[in-house]
Amino acid sequence: MLSSISTPAVITCKAAVAWGAGEALVMEEVEVSPPQPMEIRIKVVATSLCRSDVTAWLSQAHIHIFPRIFGHEASGIVESVGQGVTEFEPGDHVLTLFTGECMKCKHCTSNKSNMCQVLGLERQGLMHSDHKTRFSIKGKPIFHYCAVSSFSEYTVVHSGCAVKICSTAPLDRICLLSCGVAAGLGAAWKVADISEGSTVAIFGLGTVGLSVAQGAKLRGASRIIGIDINPEKSEKAKAFGVTDFLNSSECKEPIQQVIKRITDGGADYSFECIGDTDMITTALQSCCDGWGMTVTLGVPKVKPVITAHYAFFLTGRTLRGSLFGGWKPKSDIPTLVDMYLKKEIQIDELITHDLPFEDVNKAFDLMREGNCLRCVIHMPK
Repeated sequence: MLSSISTPAVITCKAAVAWGAGEALVMEEVEVSPPQPMEIRIKVVATSLCRSDVTAWLSQAHIHIFPRIFGHEASGIVESVGQGVTEFEPGDHVLTLFTGECMKCKHCTSNKSNMCQVLGLERQGLMHSDHKTRFSIKGKPIFHYCAVSSFSEYTVVHSGCAVKICSTAPLDRICLLSCGVAAGLGAAWKVADISEGSTVAIFGLGTVGLSVAQGAKLRGASRIIGIDINPEKSEKAKAFGVTDFLNSSECKEPIQQVIKRITDGGADYSFECIGDTDMITTALQSCCDGWGMTVTLGVPKVKPVITAHYAFFLTGRTLRGSLFGGWKPKSDIPTLVDMYLKKEIQIDELITHDLPFEDVNKAFDLMREGNCLRCVIHMPK
């Protein structure tokens, strides 16, 4: 039952805790503190596993912060609110946001950026406001992930790291808009601004890559080339708009040469959706001279430094980064929810598995084995 008391108390609930890098998550009884000023406490309804959760869990290209509760792509219902919160009340349906929007800083008030200076990507496993945790086990602090930590029945987030959505939207489907789907659509629409009739090359056909393909298709791209080493993704990719599927492991020449040959000099746009800095260089090489643009969305697992010959830029190519597809999270995400409800964008088709919370480790196994796009984890009712 949702709390209606004015002074929320500590809640004890189940959470999947990672005690070490790569170790199986352990279902623990955790204490969740009341929301502090400008924070809200959420009863998590559904949360999907994102590749970046796995990368951070393995501590690839990340600092080791444990014990920790992962999960950031989530939906839920507000259970209680902290002092000063006026935009939320108990019972509101929300999506969590791994990068927030304070509405006041230089970036939030600019139409050029979504990189909030106050509630941007949190990397230390703590809350933005006081740099402490809201989770503990027998007095021992448990660290957060991306200021969300949705692999818990209840979590606390800053009010700027959640967005209210309409109550008719299915929480176990639109949770994907908290990260992957929105990131891909935004990269196509807001960052690259794909033009009608253009050619597009997408490296990596996971949830993000397929969402880029969907965005390119809706923009009227004439040719959408999907590159992946898993041949089983070919049919799914076509459903999202991919016109040509290339298995780079089976090509007899470098994949960038294949793309340049079949596109008369290179794609207008290329997207790196894997998290491999060498592949960023390959994507850049796959673009055409003059106006070719490469957008990188993936989180590198190793080797975070990009190397590229200056001649690519001298001849007019552009390399752009993209966080959350350039969307201003609180301002823009409700529009994507509306588009989903109007059946203008696809989300359901990206969900390959639905699992109960107690099977959260199975979701990690499926993701590591390459046997899923998105696993939605359903919390106990």
